Formats: sequence, C-alpha cells, structure tokens
Amino acid sequence: MPEIQLGAHNLRSHGAKVLKFHKHDWIILVLLAIIDIILNVIEPYHRFVGEYMMTDLRYPMKSNTVPFWAVPLIAVVLPIFIIISIYFKKRNVYDLHNAILGLLFSVLITAVLTDAIKDAVGRPRPDFFWRCFPDGIPRYDNFTTSVICHGEKSVIKEGHKSFPSGHSSWSFAGLSFLSWYLAGKIRVFDKRGHAAKLCVVLLPVLCAALIAISRVDDYWHHWQDVFAGGSLGLVVSSVCYLQFFPPPYDADGWGPHAYFRVLAEALNTAASTTTNAPNMTRPAEMHTVHIALDGQNPYASRDSSPMFNGIEAGAARRQ
Repeated sequence: MPEIQLGAHNLRSHGAKVLKFHKHDWIILVLLAIIDIILNVIEPYHRFVGEYMMTDLRYPMKSNTVPFWAVPLIAVVLPIFIIISIYFKKRNVYDLHNAILGLLFSVLITAVLTDAIKDAVGRPRPDFFWRCFPDGIPRYDNFTTSVICHGEKSVIKEGHKSFPSGHSSWSFAGLSFLSWYLAGKIRVFDKRGHAAKLCVVLLPVLCAALIAISRVDDYWHHWQDVFAGGSLGLVVSSVCYLQFFPPPYDADGWGPHAYFRVLAEALNTAASTTTNAPNMTRPAEMHTVHIALDGQNPYASRDSSPMFNGIEAGAARRQ
C-alpha cells in the first residue's frame, strides 16, 4: 500500500523539506496577515445616514454571544487540533502540512476579502443609532438631514462595518474547510451508505451556521451581512481545500496532492532502477508510472488505481 511505502516520511524526517518547498506560500500568508491588520486599522467609508434611515437602525446594543476572541479558537485552533490528532495516527507529514496550510489560506484570504469589503461599503449596523447617539438624543444636519454623531469614535467606526459579517465569514472559512477535510478522511462518499458519516461532516458547518445566526440575534448584523459572509467563507474554503486535496468523492480523496506526487516520484525512481539493472526486463507496469509523471494521467499512481494492482501482480509473478 502507498501509505506504507511513504510511512517513513514523517514530521521529523521530512518536515523541514516540505516546509522549504512551500516557503513562498508561508511568505504570502504573512503578507495576508499584515494586510488584514492594516484593513482593521484604517477608517471605513462613512456611508450617508439620514434621519429617515434611523428607523431601521435603532436596535438595542447588545454584547456578543460569541466574543471576537472565540472565533479564531473555534474556526482555526480547533481544526488545527483535529488535523494534528489525525497526523499522530497516520504519520503523514504531507497531509499535516497541506491541511494546515490550506486552512490558514482559507481563513486569511477570507479575512482580507471581508475586511476590504467592510471598509469599502461602510454599511451601518442595526444598532447604529445608539452608537451614534449614546444618550438617546439625536442630532441631524438641518440641510442634508445627515446624522451628527457625538458617540465614542471607536464605537462609531465599528458601527460602519456591518457588511459582510466577519464572524460568519471566518467561521465558515475555517469550519467548512474542516468539513471538507473530514469528508475525505472518513471517506464519506465511499458508496457504502453510512449516513452517520454525513452527520460528522455537517457538524462543523452547523456550528458555523449557529455562530452566524447569533450575529443577527445580537443586532450586530443584518441578515444580508450574515448570508454574504457565510457564502464568502464557504466559497473560499472550498477553493483552498481543492487546491491541496482531491475532492472527497474521489477514490483518492483521503490524501493530499503532494503525497501522490511524491509517491509517483518514488515509484518512478524504483522503475528506473529496475530498468537499469542487469539481466532484468523492464516491467510494463512501471512504464505506466513514467506516463503518469509526464502529466497524461496524474492520478494513475494512487493506491486506489488499477496500476498498483498490476505492480503487485507483476511482483508476484517474478517471485
């Protein structure tokens, strides 16, 4: 089995090599984090808010059911903990590294897009009235009817960041990636009809949905903000997962692309060694590996493909 053939490729033996191969990806992650910090510091666009608009912006100010600090713990730290736990069982350094890298890309790309849109749109939150007039006494421009806020500046600034919901986008980005990951690991689409696997896969998505709903219940967001944020996180997480892993419904959806690439290289090396050995005839099965590396069938070298059955059969005949 391929998992046995690359079993020695663990964190200690190949961790530094895998990290070096993806060093540019980690540099981009750092840049994304810096960009997101800048987007949170700059002042968002202050959209016009007139007196007649305050009817829909007078919801009471409430504390967060899910605090800001809890979102990274739920959407990032928890998935990483699960990924590391699976590594200790499988000892697959390629799976560990690419899963964490994909998760971080999913969250940080979503964060940058979310905060950039927040700053550009500047939509007021449902509780904007009380952010603008904390004493409940409104003041408006006599000519434009625009609000003249006298609340705390930082609170008003946050009041212009309603669209899209950051809680929703972050939660769906991290937890949807986890759902994709678990779907591949437990082979939820193995055509055996185990519906219980679907419950495991959908549990992270349900958790993300409940976090998103809490933003409407707390009057921090309109429902459109939550829908847009959740959709953004779901789309980005799906793209990032498929960048590093095959689809879960694929026969080889249990492992990352990098694993199968290294496996194909290892088999190609073995094929070349066998070809150059004296008094040995080049097996036809090994020729298939060379074709796979030339790009005509990149998945031909995976453990679920007929090629491996041919290799094993050929080895048996030679014995």
